[in-house]
Formats: sequence, structure tokens, C-alpha cells
Amino acid sequence: MNTIQIKASRYSGFGFIIQSDIQLRELTVFPDAEPSFHILIEKRELSSLWQEHSVSGRSFVINENFVMFHIKTVGIFFVSKGSEIFYAPENDADDDLIRLYLLGSCMGAILMQRRILPLHGSAFASGGKAYAIVGDSGAGKSTLASALINRGCSLLTDDVIPVTFHSNGIPYVTPAYPHQKLWINSLDAFGMNAEKYRKIFNRETKYSVPVVDHFESASLPLAGIFELTKTEGAEIRFRPLSKLHCLQTLFKHTYRNFYLANMNLIEWHFAISASLAEKIMMFQLERPEATFTAPELADQILDEIKGGVSF
Repeated sequence: MNTIQIKASRYSGFGFIIQSDIQLRELTVFPDAEPSFHILIEKRELSSLWQEHSVSGRSFVINENFVMFHIKTVGIFFVSKGSEIFYAPENDADDDLIRLYLLGSCMGAILMQRRILPLHGSAFASGGKAYAIVGDSGAGKSTLASALINRGCSLLTDDVIPVTFHSNGIPYVTPAYPHQKLWINSLDAFGMNAEKYRKIFNRETKYSVPVVDHFESASLPLAGIFELTKTEGAEIRFRPLSKLHCLQTLFKHTYRNFYLANMNLIEWHFAISASLAEKIMMFQLERPEATFTAPELADQILDEIKGGVSF
């Protein structure tokens, strides 16, 4: 791989110091005086490596040593060692789209390579503990997290939730960065002016919303997980999950779970999921698809945290 020299900056995110030659505007800039870093993001020439390892008709190459993928109109990405992310952008590729893949699919691979569980969702802080909201794309996870922020909670992470077990056996959530991604309809529902925020990328109606004043920068013990689902009914439903359902839910909502098999991480994932299911409470929260219920959902979650459920 040929190196292309570009001036780099350092950022903090996901519990790491990240040196990157592409601007990561969502992350916090780290002082230049810091001599070391954990993760390198760098532009490289990757076309020959892709030709060597790729299979016709497939966008991903995944194994125990590296994850590599090619997104048309965006570029080629290569992730290895839990510490290196290289990218080769297509001509005229949108930097905002490149960042989406760097902080999403690439960071998911980095976390797995470091044996950190990446869940797909948002995490918030309340009473010195962390709580995760997981769910399918479009379930309303970020919108619900925003409603919780409006009720005094702090954001830990949006989109990718890094979960680790400390030496005392307690699971912790590591903060990612102080931004949320909200669709235009969520901004409208909260009375937020979309013109004040950047679009995720030019053709999207999803926006990057800074939450610096409501961001929790310390890792916190994970006390509960809420799976958010949609229903055609008119009522909000809240129920605890069985241990078996917990395991299924954790696999379903692991970020980029299709990496696991080829990375030889199925046994690791089962073990960490079983430990989570034993140590924390998990619930399923159904919301009506046809109506905006984020404030009511947030109130119900906080009621349960404060007194309805033993966390």
C-alpha cells in the first residue's frame, strides 16, 4: 500500500485518541502536544489490494486479520489490527460520506478487533449509569435519546455503542462523540430549526446535531438495555425480555453483526452476550408507528429507572 502524505489532526472518540488526515468534524479535537495515538486513519492507495483479495460481486472481504470493503461512488476502506483504518476515495467522493463509513462500518470493525462489543443504537446517562436504546434502522432510537436529553439526561453515544467489561466484571459504555443524527421529521417534532444544523451529506434529510452541553464524557456502568420496536397498534407496550430473547436481541442489534463469523468471533460474541444477559435488565418497548410518542416513551423509561424496575 502506498502512503499519501496529508497533514493529520488528532481527535478523541470512542475512548481513543485518533489521528486522522481527514477532518472528523463530529469528534473533539485533541491537543497537538499529545505524543501518542491509538487509531490511525489515513488515505492510501488500495486498488491493488482490493483486486488481490476481493471476490467478484461482493462488496466486503472479512477475515481474522482485516476487514475491507468497496462502496461505489465513495471508495475502498481497509481496517486492521484494531488500530488502522485506510481509505482510498473515489474521484469526487463526498467527504461527509467518507466520514460516515469511517465512523460507522470502519469503527465497528476496529471495536470488534479490540474485542469491544459494538451495539447499534444510542446510549444515555441517568443517575450515574448508562442505558442503551437498540433497534432496527428507523426505529426512532436517536429521536428517543433526544427526548431523554430534553428531560435532563446526557448522551453517551449515538449509532455505535461500545460496551466493555471491566476487571470487576461490570459492563461499561464508553462515550463516542457529542453528536446525534436526527431526521428532519424529528427536528420538526421537537421544534428545532433544520437550518441551524449540517446535513449528514448533501442529498440526505438527516442532520448532525451537536450535543456538547448534554454529553457525558466518562465511561459509565451499563445498567439496562431497551429494544425499541414499531407496532401498528395505538398503544405503547413495555415488557421485560427473557434470557433467551436477550441473547437473540444482542446478536440482532450488534453493529455490523455480519462481520462476526468470518472474523471468528461467534464464540466471543456469545460469551459476552451471555454475561450481559446475566448482569443487566433488558426490555422491549413498542411504539405506535403512526404517531410521535418520543416524549411519552422517555417518561416511561425514566419512571421505570427511578422506581418501577430494579436496575
